[in-house]
Amino acid sequence: MSVRMLTPFELHVPDATLEDLRARLAHARFPDEPPLPAWSTGTSVAYMRELVDYWRDRFDWRAQEARLNALRQFTVPVAGIDLHFVYEEGSGPYPLPLLLAHGWPGSVVEFLELIPMLTDPARFGGDPADSFTVIAPSLPGFTLSFRPGQERFGVERIAEILAELMTEVLGYERFAAQGGDWGAFVASRLGCQFAERMIGIHLNMLAVRRDPKMIANPTDEERRFLAELDHWLKEEMGYQWIQGTRPTTLAFGLTDSPAGLAAWIAEKFRAWSDCDGVPETAIARDAMLANIMLYWATGAIGSSFWPYYARMHGPWPIPAGATVDVPTGYAEFPKEILRPPRSLASRTYTDIRRWSVMEKGGHFAALEQPQALAREIREFFRPLR
Repeated sequence: MSVRMLTPFELHVPDATLEDLRARLAHARFPDEPPLPAWSTGTSVAYMRELVDYWRDRFDWRAQEARLNALRQFTVPVAGIDLHFVYEEGSGPYPLPLLLAHGWPGSVVEFLELIPMLTDPARFGGDPADSFTVIAPSLPGFTLSFRPGQERFGVERIAEILAELMTEVLGYERFAAQGGDWGAFVASRLGCQFAERMIGIHLNMLAVRRDPKMIANPTDEERRFLAELDHWLKEEMGYQWIQGTRPTTLAFGLTDSPAGLAAWIAEKFRAWSDCDGVPETAIARDAMLANIMLYWATGAIGSSFWPYYARMHGPWPIPAGATVDVPTGYAEFPKEILRPPRSLASRTYTDIRRWSVMEKGGHFAALEQPQALAREIREFFRPLR
């Protein structure tokens, strides 16, 4: 166990910050709505007017803050920053240590419903022998693991920091990991770089290279993926280009305008969730705003872009020729942004033990389908205990 002391953490956004937020929302300036179908050119102006009104007048941040503070949280100095993490011990006889890694534009808010389903499965009709001790960090550079002026981190360095947290700080010689979005890349990098420490990894997104030329003679399933990839590269990559090349320029607007920040993030909640065009059918509005609030209150949006910048200016996080050889499970949700076929995934992940095609859900699986995701995590890791 590390000699570094864990500092208990409780979130309390100052009243002055909330008052400033309400004033900014009250004076928000909106663009006009183009004479085209809503959402076809970006976030709907009508939707944003309603969301801003709700955020200003009806959203209860203190209630959401209390939900997060109901979990045990700490900070610890790692890699020159104060790393924030949730640390909830499992209630079963032999809880498995599980690192939960979120992505962008996510945060630990994503896991508020999922965590108790993993730490105390018996409470939800499961087997207590399937319990986990959950460690859910705010990724370095994101929300509660951010302070102005600190170092910026790409996936490779984030994986090293979280490996240090799990092994050198918390004392787990071996542990499990689960993630989606950048969290899936981090878990995959852990499986590649720190295989000897990993019990296994479970993903709801795959860190597979996105090169249309990687399949010479595609099968029907591979053609389906290539069509998805073609649409993604043409229509959905704009945010990655700006976040990956001019992150600071974008951060000026999103750090100064809460309406701008909400529009930038809410568009992703709609586009990437299984919501049939209405984000709140998949993700509760309060949960979405609580997530946005963490970025607003911490001023971390610019720093959170850094994995994109590092990716645009460096190699793929799984090095060319390298593979992830630890036991791997994958839950394929139907509205995930990209769904590589198993034939392609197996080039990177050599030991896929479980591949589940899910009935409903999208990119934000922990928010959209926490029960289904918890079940998949428990069933994948059961034979690895």
